[in-house]
Amino acid sequence: MTNQNASKLPLIFAAICLAACVAKPVAPDRSPLPVGSYHQHLISPATGELWEIPERLDAKELIAQLDDAGIRRAVVLSVAYIYGDDRRQVADEQAKVRAENDWTAAQVGRWPQRLVGFCGLSPLRSYALEELERCARLPNMHGLKLHLGNSGVSLRNPRHVEALGAVFEAADALKLPIVVHLRARSGQPYGAEDAAIFLNKVVARAPNTVVQIAHLAGAGPGYPDYADEAMGVFVDAIKSRDPAARNLFFDVTSVATSDTTRENGALIARRIREVGAHRVLFGADLSIGGNPPPAQAWEIFRTKVPLTPAELRTIAANVPPYMGM
Repeated sequence: MTNQNASKLPLIFAAICLAACVAKPVAPDRSPLPVGSYHQHLISPATGELWEIPERLDAKELIAQLDDAGIRRAVVLSVAYIYGDDRRQVADEQAKVRAENDWTAAQVGRWPQRLVGFCGLSPLRSYALEELERCARLPNMHGLKLHLGNSGVSLRNPRHVEALGAVFEAADALKLPIVVHLRARSGQPYGAEDAAIFLNKVVARAPNTVVQIAHLAGAGPGYPDYADEAMGVFVDAIKSRDPAARNLFFDVTSVATSDTTRENGALIARRIREVGAHRVLFGADLSIGGNPPPAQAWEIFRTKVPLTPAELRTIAANVPPYMGM
């Protein structure tokens, strides 16, 4: 080898290294994207006024958020139940409940291939069964959303349990799935006892109904001890093959936040594995007041909850039975 050729070796070596780096780029993040977000809300003008907030969120804006997240479909849960909150004493309450459900149905109807609507109501109000039957006839509305906290339902009150059970029984007859925010109103007892009553005295009255328990039995944001206590009841029921647990699903809406600790994330992952990842649904709730939009909500969930790639793929691909309607 001549001195001239030898002097070129460092340049040749550098070129080879550069080519290798170009040929083998760092692998991009190929984390799965959810096919659906099964817990979303809108804010109508009337609701924004009731809440005394400036924000409004219609179906057009939600579709934009879904597109940004790469999510194809979503379940829009009417917040009409807030008009039946006894702490508000709303004038013309029933009419406003109807109007909110109608507004949600109209919004969902703008994108019927992508959005599925669920009506909202308070199970303790005298018009609950009437509104449920009316909602079952509304176009694009295929289910029922119940919020026990906002409705003032205590599962330790037999009268409340009977009213709630009657709504579940009617929904079962109408073939309407139910998404339920199970957590009782703040300041009321809530935990394993409530979950057991709910399963044995309420869900048991709707044996054919898909029941989606929101926020992993909590209230969101976060996953506190009381939610985990309630989830323990559902885990035991599923493991023992309790017939009442046959159609249970759980959404992870807002259970993980940017402040979720390593320990709490591990606890969430453990409960997901115990009920089975195939029963777990993604949701992003309502992107106001610090709640992130769907794209960010999924990113937080997948990075804060230590699930395997296979488990994340399962959750991302899950489609609840009611989406086939």
